[in-house]
Parts: sequence; structure tokens; C-alpha cells
Amino acid sequence: MTTRRLTTAQALVAFLARQYTERDGRRNRLIGATWGIFGHGNVAGIGQALLETGAAMPYLQGRNEQAMVHAAVGYARQCGRLSAHAVTTSIGPGATNLVTGAALATINRLPVLLLPGDTFATRPADPVLQQLEVPSDGDVSVNDCLRPVSRYFDRITRPEALIPAALQAMRVLADPAETGAVTLALPQDVQAEAYDWPLEFFAERVWHVRRPVPDPGELDRAVRAVRAARRPLIVAGGGVHHSAAEETLAAFAAATRIPVACTQAGKGSLRHDHPADVGGIGHTGTATADDLARTADLVIGIGTRYSDFTTASSTLFATPGVRFLNLNITGFDAHKLGALTLVADARTALEALTTALAGHRTDAAYESEYTEAKARWEQRVDAAYATPDPQARPTQTQVLGLLDELVTDDDILINAAGSLPGDLHKLWRTRSPQQYHVEYGYSCMGYEIPASIGVQLAAPGRPVWALVGDGTYLMNPTEIVTAVQENLPVKLVVLQNHGYASIGGLSESTGGERFGTDYRHRAADTRFTGPPLPVDLAANAASLGMRVLRAGTVSDLREALAEARTADRPTCVYVETETADTVSGAPPAQAWWDVPVAETATRPSATEAREEYERHVAHRRRHL
Repeated sequence: MTTRRLTTAQALVAFLARQYTERDGRRNRLIGATWGIFGHGNVAGIGQALLETGAAMPYLQGRNEQAMVHAAVGYARQCGRLSAHAVTTSIGPGATNLVTGAALATINRLPVLLLPGDTFATRPADPVLQQLEVPSDGDVSVNDCLRPVSRYFDRITRPEALIPAALQAMRVLADPAETGAVTLALPQDVQAEAYDWPLEFFAERVWHVRRPVPDPGELDRAVRAVRAARRPLIVAGGGVHHSAAEETLAAFAAATRIPVACTQAGKGSLRHDHPADVGGIGHTGTATADDLARTADLVIGIGTRYSDFTTASSTLFATPGVRFLNLNITGFDAHKLGALTLVADARTALEALTTALAGHRTDAAYESEYTEAKARWEQRVDAAYATPDPQARPTQTQVLGLLDELVTDDDILINAAGSLPGDLHKLWRTRSPQQYHVEYGYSCMGYEIPASIGVQLAAPGRPVWALVGDGTYLMNPTEIVTAVQENLPVKLVVLQNHGYASIGGLSESTGGERFGTDYRHRAADTRFTGPPLPVDLAANAASLGMRVLRAGTVSDLREALAEARTADRPTCVYVETETADTVSGAPPAQAWWDVPVAETATRPSATEAREEYERHVAHRRRHL
């Protein structure tokens, strides 16, 4: 057998550079690049291997380990999960900083390869710097905290163990049902150890991304359920995008006239102006979609996990005899809510349903009902976006309205946390499948800026906008430096409202009286009720290398956004927003969300909130 003598790290990098995915005849690099921050644990292993490999494995330098994972996830989502990035770190803090990003990737079913350094396998000195000691378990390291947030985990304690582990890692990354974070923990001594590797290990390998077809029996039951329904409603989830099934869904909706609501991950499955699109569903949804959900007799879930925001904490689907039909590539999700199942790829399942339902259409009166309701909701969007006074300070929804005036099908908007996801889900008019990039599986503050870098790497030439509040900005601004270093023309919009606005509103509605949610000086009563803190986030962004455009009025903001969109370098638009308490903002929530309220309290705000909570809880049900 012909062999090649390399260190374990060199062999891994050489292997990764020869892996590809293929779907529908199109081939992609499975691992497009490797992010890394070096320290003891990877500098002389993976770091040296990347240096030797050169252009065959592009290297990207990050500033924070969690942020590197977010950037990699943004890249993978933009690539339709057909290409991913690897992330290498040192042992200790560098490795544990991966956990949040890994959880985000796995919850959102997005591939990322994590390569944390680990303590010595041979234990020549015990403990080493940054090693966790567990007296009852000698083979534990901090990397074990990555096990529950990884779809596959292995610790490579011998060079030859890399061969089966690397193949398993690629299998999971390329699997449309099982993908997520994959972790190969690499002890630093094993990384540097040489081994004679079989040349077959470095042969070009193509991982075919399958499209499972529906089972005939399941398909027959699904067809009969759709034909029997009088008020069917489709809930489009992220699986529509992962399958690239948007055109197929549009054709199915046009043929059957079944209305289509969308989850956060599924928004953009139809264009906003498609006749069947009724907007977001659930706690952050539109009145149109939520009213249809309350009266639906058949809910057709396509690629959705049915999170509590989608189901309004199991209070939304209120018709006594409502049934569910779930098209999903995973049996785990397909069986939720006691549903009829169609376990298959979203596109192949929709194609089969379209053929089997040829000639079937919903009742014309039902179509007229949701068409008229959609028109009424569009008037509410127009009202939220309206800017009657160009010299006024803009509200958050007016910021979105000004972006709505500006963008085309090419633009991509990224958001994850705060009050913006709710406003975007209700109001944003999505023009193309990839335009709406809101991470709401983990809703991770600090995702947006690094994710915009990954998206821009995957979509050069397209305008990429990261929309953040001041709370999110303060969580994770460091990758601005990376955007500057790579000269990526991302557009950062910072909305300054001096606190955690979303949680402040939630606190008020649950009896918390906005405690601990404002960025203000501490007052004499020990609460943060003094004047706003003298923090200048625009100056901070500028200090990290961004060009900054300050906007004080609606007119200023319109000009700044237009200038940022055409900029060829990283650009920040900074705006202080007016609160919705004084100027009309987004419509309120159209459905409930379960956040338990104190069952006993002395403050009237909490007791009143508990009474309201118990009224909503009474409507919760289990679908069996």
C-alpha cells in the first residue's frame, strides 16, 4: 500500500481540501475555508498544517472563537448547506468559546466543522496549562461540553483514529437530515505526531446530498387529507430553503390556492407579493396568518420544527378537529403534533403532491377571504413604514421602511435577536429566497456582525446588511476588524435605543417593570433609572476601522442608507431611534407566547400580569 508521511494535522487539512458535495448535478467544496485563532493546542499543529497547505485550504483570521463559528454558519446558510467552513482553536478558553456557536449551528441544522485543540493524549505533564482536572474521570476535558451541542463528536487520541472519524464527520456535515456542528477534538501532541497515511485517504471524495422521495402509502394518505380539508394552511419552515424548494412551493400554492404562512426560518419561501403568501405565523406573525391558523382544519407543515413562537406556545391552532400533515426530511420533526407524516425531501414531496392533486383547488370564498385579509395587513405595514416628518427622529419600523424603499432582490438582511426579528417577521416584504436571514432558532445576540462576514464571503457582490440594536452590538463587535482586514463591504446598521428594548417590553408585560433592561446610570434607589450612559457606539465602530455615517433624522437616514449600499468598504449607519411609546411602531403581537409569570408577588404589576397569563394558559392544548 502506497503511503504518505504527514503529521495528523497535515493529513486532516489535506483530506479536507479534497472533499466535495454534489446535489442536482452541481458540485461544491465541502470545506471552503478554515477560520482560526491560534494558541497552544493548535498553533504548532493545525496552524503549521495550514501554512504548509497554502492556497489549497484558505485561512481566515478571527478575533473571537464564538464569532468565527457564527461567520462559518452564515456562510453555510448562504451556500444552502452545500459548503461549510472549519474552525480551529486552542485548548481551554478558546475551545469553550465554541459552545454557543455550536449550539446555534445544531439547532438551526447548519453544518460547521469544529477543530478545538485538546490536552495531551500521552499526558507527559498532567495537568497542562488550561487543563480541567476531574478527580473522578481522567479522560474528561473542557471539550466534552461540546458533546451535547454537536451532531457528531470524537476525540482523536491516535493518528490512525482520524481516518474513520474524518469520514464520519464528512458524512454528518453533508447529511440533509443530520447536519449541524461536528467536533473533532485534537490533542495537541497527536496533531504534531507523524504517521504513514494511505494515499486513498487523500483521494477526491464527493458526498452526494440525497433527495428522499415520499413513501407511496404516506403520499396517498397526505393526498386524501388535503382533498378533504376545507380550510388548509401551509406553514413553510427553513426546510423549504434547505431543499431549494421555493419554486416548487410557489407552483404548488398557485395550483391549489392554499395560503402559505412562514416561520422565521421559512420567510422568503414565497415572495411577499405571491397571491398565496400571508406572511409570518405565530407570536411574531401577521394577523392574516394567525387568524387563518386559528380556523384551519388542516395545517401542512413543510420543513418546520414547530417552535413555540410558531405555535404560539400551543394556543394558535384552535379548531377542535384540526389535523396536521408534516412534510419533513427527518422523522423526528415529521411526527410532531400527532401529524400525518410525509418523510421526504421538501422539493420531491411537493412535486409528488402537486402531481397527485392535479386539478384540486381550495374554495374560491376561502381564497377571497385570505386575499382581502392580506390587503388589510399591507395597509398596516404601510402605516408602520410611513415617514410623514422627514426631520423627525425615526422609529425602528421607519428604519425598516426606508430599507424597504432601497433594496432590490439582491440585498440580504441579517438579524437574530432583540425586537427586530418580530418587526421583520411581521413587516418585511421579502423579495428573494435568500434575502431574509434571521437566525431565530437560537436567537443569539452577537450573531449578526460575524454572520454578515460569512454571508458576504459566500455572496460577493451582493449588498449584505447586518441589523443590530445597541445590546447586540455590545455583545460581539470584534469581527468588524475582520471585515476591515478582508475588505468586505458589509453594511452595519446600529439602532441605538439605550437598552434591551425587546426584553424591556417582555419584562413590563410579565410584571418585571423593565427592571435591569435600560442602559442608564444607577440612581439613588439602586435601580438603573438615571440618565443614559455616555456610550458612543458609532465612535467605537470607527475605532475598529469602519466608515461610520451618523443619521439623526429620517432624511439623514435615507441618504446614509443609500450611501452605505453602494460603499465598497465596511460601512456603519448609526441611528438613535424614537421609541414606539411616542411614535407609531409595529403592530402588537397577534398571538401569545408563554413566559411564566410569578404565581405569587406583592407588586401589583406582577399580580395583574399573572391574571393575564392564566387567561392565555387556559387556551393551551396538546395535539394528539
